Amino acid sequence: MDVPAAVDRDRADARLQGRTAIVTGAGRGVGAAIARAMARAGAAVTIGDIDADAAAAMAASIGENASGMRADAGDPADAEAMVREAVARFGSVDILVNNAGVGLNKSFMDTSPADLDRVMRVNLTGAMLCSQAALRVMLPRGYGRIVNIVSISGVVANIGRTAYGASKAALELMTRIMALELGGRGITINAIAPGPVETEMAAALHTQETRRGFNERIPAGRYGTPDEIAAAAVFLASEGAGYVNGHTLTVDGGFSIAGLRR
Repeated sequence: MDVPAAVDRDRADARLQGRTAIVTGAGRGVGAAIARAMARAGAAVTIGDIDADAAAAMAASIGENASGMRADAGDPADAEAMVREAVARFGSVDILVNNAGVGLNKSFMDTSPADLDRVMRVNLTGAMLCSQAALRVMLPRGYGRIVNIVSISGVVANIGRTAYGASKAALELMTRIMALELGGRGITINAIAPGPVETEMAAALHTQETRRGFNERIPAGRYGTPDEIAAAAVFLASEGAGYVNGHTLTVDGGFSIAGLRR
């Protein structure tokens, strides 16, 4: 099989060799970077995204060891379909990355019940549905890695993040509950809390004032990159993280620990 050079260059690492992964919301941004990084580490990857064309294009860019499909993480039927696709194409599901998410920047008083329902449906309910579907395959085998992408907006309060922050805070707690219930059955469940990352979502939601505020508070003085989040996801999905469970790995350049800078 001819593997694109971008996928092959790190194959010597091979931390995920022989594993199969599902990454939701992986048509672009952080999810796409995670899918590419897992493929470079040796995993076969099923890419789910609400945008069927983006999922197919990402799978094609990785090669024969990837498949792409339209999937709405918040739809129970689509969650099950992603698992069926992974099992049919690659034989099993070892790794699930719950990355699919929607953002919203509205003040508390302007956030409607419909806004909250929409964000929760994808960011929280979607992660639950996809995890349950994947666990039906993982549990009989006694092995699995689940990585939930949360956010520093679920850890520290940020103006305009009522629905988004609440959804990510809830997902972080759900991560710990899952880890407690499933940790003795060969499954680890962890989370990554990215800080501001250079993605299409950030470009659409972050004003220049927002960017300036973040950069002033981040000791690293910059936004992160999707590849930096992906590196953390590969670690948590690897054998090297076998004794890491129920943990939230904050990847934010130090934003969440920063106080007065001057």
